[in-house]
Amino acid sequence: MPRESFLKNRIKGVGYALRGALLLVRTEASIKVQVFIGLLMTAAGFYFEISSTEWILQIFAIALVLGVEGLNTAIEKLADYVQPEYDQKIGFLKDISAGAVMLVSIAASIAGLIIYCPKIF
Repeated sequence: MPRESFLKNRIKGVGYALRGALLLVRTEASIKVQVFIGLLMTAAGFYFEISSTEWILQIFAIALVLGVEGLNTAIEKLADYVQPEYDQKIGFLKDISAGAVMLVSIAASIAGLIIYCPKIF
């Protein structure tokens, strides 16, 4: 059986990743809220004409929150698949992954305050 080319495999991989991102946005309420906040902050960036460095920080913060939320969702779905019934150890793992989202969200919020407070006040 002939092997597919490197390029064809990369294109397939991008397709799987896009499908996963769309599934995440379509099915998870927390991601919908975070995408909305990301869009709101992007609009604020244009309104306040933030610098290139501020754009880099903001984009990184938004992407980090969304990425960690995606990993949290994957961990929760996998845990529910492996153990559908309540399990204390599974609950511990799910709490840790949710805590990671919270920590990244706090850091992103602080970055947003550093960027926007001087422009607002």
